[in-house]
Amino acid sequence: MYRSQFCNLPQDTGYSNACHICGIPSDAGYFDDASIKPAPQSQGQQVELARYALHPQYCGALLYFAQYAEPAPEATQLKDVVETPGYEWVIQCNGQPRAPYLPTSLILNPWGYNSLPIHLRLEEGCTVRLVLRLVSSQPGIVLAKVGGRLMGRYWYNNIYGGAPNRL
Repeated sequence: MYRSQFCNLPQDTGYSNACHICGIPSDAGYFDDASIKPAPQSQGQQVELARYALHPQYCGALLYFAQYAEPAPEATQLKDVVETPGYEWVIQCNGQPRAPYLPTSLILNPWGYNSLPIHLRLEEGCTVRLVLRLVSSQPGIVLAKVGGRLMGRYWYNNIYGGAPNRL
């Protein structure tokens, strides 16, 4: 039975293709962006590691992120970098830090390990970015390469006129 029959609504309203468990539309797509770049070398410099821009009239959710940090050759005694003093990692949406992932110096989700899901909602048309910034002139550890990955879902927001690509 269609929702329009059940609710006694006109056929063209009441488009509902959302999953009854999670509420995300079944026509949602995925995004995944990643890169590895040289680490910032001067105070105030920042590097954008991953970026995805939602299309206008589309909403989304950030599902996972991953961080990668490789120490400079002179710091070869370090095997795994779990803290990057002097550097700030931040996830931004439209240039604003997203709570609870405000600037931190910790590697919360190391690259190559199973990331913990986060389900951070992204508003319509948001540009989500993972950025690393050098905030200290004397960082506690000098990094050579850094990397980041953002993975999530996006879907058409029904507020803007029903289903996308309807016949």
